Amino acid sequence: MENPQNELENIMNQINIYKNQAEIVQQQIDTIQTSLNEVGILEATIDDVQGKNVLNTLVPVGAGSFMEAEISNTNDIIMSIGAGVAIRKNIEDAKETVDQQKKDLQQSLDKMLVNLEKISSVISQLSPKVEELMMKAQMNRQPQMSM
Repeated sequence: MENPQNELENIMNQINIYKNQAEIVQQQIDTIQTSLNEVGILEATIDDVQGKNVLNTLVPVGAGSFMEAEISNTNDIIMSIGAGVAIRKNIEDAKETVDQQKKDLQQSLDKMLVNLEKISSVISQLSPKVEELMMKAQMNRQPQMSM
């Protein structure tokens, strides 16, 4: 049988590892949610510009400054496909791409939430054992009274 103090240390180490994993998963969840928000903004913007011949907008030029600009082609959009590469797509193709991105991000988010729940469940299962071992350790440290 393992020494209660050693068992307590082992379980505490396990809990700390699981807590670190939970923090990493939570950061991934936050990143995915940010990406979902950005895709939502892109989707709304595409819907807003679709069918307009000319669009007036502000273009950031740095240091919180903007210039007025006119977008004369609202039929196409330049979309990043990763690794610093961007391609031109028509509005309908861009909408399909955005829909697929949303689905992929939502699936990733769902998986991360399941992972976080599993990690939290393990921590919850280990916590009572820690409390039990701590109580045993305290009882062993208290001087025994003889009558």
